[in-house]
Amino acid sequence: MSKDEKISKGASIDPPPIDPLQAESDSNVDVTDIGDQRAAFKVTADKVRKFPQSPGVYLMKDEAGVVIYVGKATNLRSRAGSYFLKAAAMDSRTADWVRNIADADYIECESEVDALLVESRLIKDIQPVNNKILKDDKTFPYLQITTHEDFPRVEVTREPMSSGVKLYGPFASAGDLRGAIQVLQRIFKFRTCSLDIEENDERWRWFRPCLLASIKQCTAPCNLRVSKEDYRKDIKRLHTFLAGNKKRLLKQMHEDMKTASKELKFEEAAKLRDEISMLESLDRRGELDTHAQPEVFYVDPKKGLTGLKQVLKLAETPRSIEGVDIAHLGGGQTVASLVQFIDGLPFKPGYRRYKIKNVKGIDDFKSIHEVVARRFQRLHDEQHAFPDILLIDGGKGQLSSAVAAFETLGIEPPTLISLAKQNEEIYRPGQSEPIVLSRHAFSLRLLQYVRDEAHRFAQHYHHILRDKSQFE
Repeated sequence: MSKDEKISKGASIDPPPIDPLQAESDSNVDVTDIGDQRAAFKVTADKVRKFPQSPGVYLMKDEAGVVIYVGKATNLRSRAGSYFLKAAAMDSRTADWVRNIADADYIECESEVDALLVESRLIKDIQPVNNKILKDDKTFPYLQITTHEDFPRVEVTREPMSSGVKLYGPFASAGDLRGAIQVLQRIFKFRTCSLDIEENDERWRWFRPCLLASIKQCTAPCNLRVSKEDYRKDIKRLHTFLAGNKKRLLKQMHEDMKTASKELKFEEAAKLRDEISMLESLDRRGELDTHAQPEVFYVDPKKGLTGLKQVLKLAETPRSIEGVDIAHLGGGQTVASLVQFIDGLPFKPGYRRYKIKNVKGIDDFKSIHEVVARRFQRLHDEQHAFPDILLIDGGKGQLSSAVAAFETLGIEPPTLISLAKQNEEIYRPGQSEPIVLSRHAFSLRLLQYVRDEAHRFAQHYHHILRDKSQFE
């Protein structure tokens, strides 16, 4: 076991002056049990106060020393400490077992991504009873990497294949797993699509890659931009990292970089240099940006995209959606947001913010015209792929402004729609009557998710600028 994964008892760590547990009164600690169990619970609460405030995995144990729950944390002390507050004893998810905690340990990790992987390995090896119970009989998500394809794909699944794949997991949270994939994809640039790509099929040279290639998150094997050998090298490195051998991986990559440089393969050496840099700084950039979905409705990404194909009469199931929204305060500091969803899920590296430069006063129509023109003029000039769907927040007027922007540019738009919030109506260019879907339709729920996320992101940016102006 590596130094990073060595289980510490926490006794040697001095607590900082400000203790999150100390702020809670004794009445907030569940001490309803009697005798030894009550004493052990209190001793464990004191022990957790000395946990480090860093990423890692915590292990809750019962009186017999059996691990009854494993969890990960961005801040070990804060997260583990929350189990000893009154709220934990009242929470229906933990009330049945939190009183049984008699000891706690932790494994400190370099980043939240590392913590996620360590948590997964421990759950698989130990199989704590309360990790199973909290899933409410749902199956655990797995990370699945195909092995029989020329260009292996990486995907999240709750129904893993029985052959032809390498599995990692189970993981406690599908959202955290998808967040980790986004972080790791920036480094290893693997594909997450379901295309059946063969290296010797020249027809793939004419295929248009998705937005992931444009933002350098994928090496685009779908356009044969990377050889089978080079792509598999990155997949092999990914396997090594997922197996917990980060230090060995970095050592090998440093050696490969030196070899490539000596052989005058400078492009390959530069690529390895960048990957090494991102891996070494994972503790500073490895947060799992999962972004929870709205709690008012459930979104099934695959069903949502399939529904949009049918509703919008598209030839192919869409993979990428961009959403645009405008925010302003009394006509001052009008801003716009652009959010990006890939395979029905938020893709934070693709988010963009815009200050509206050429519009005076409150005019959402002109503001939408400006931001759409700026966005797609740049994509066109840099020869980057357009999204499959562009969603505008608003009704006919806002949609017309977006259409006018493309006409001004002389650029063919992607599938263009708007979503009017009052009655949740979908408008299409050239169609006077809106599309009205059931409020329970997965396609509408996905569009609402994109629209609401664009609105949230625009409002957040606007608040930043407003607060900044108050101090200038």
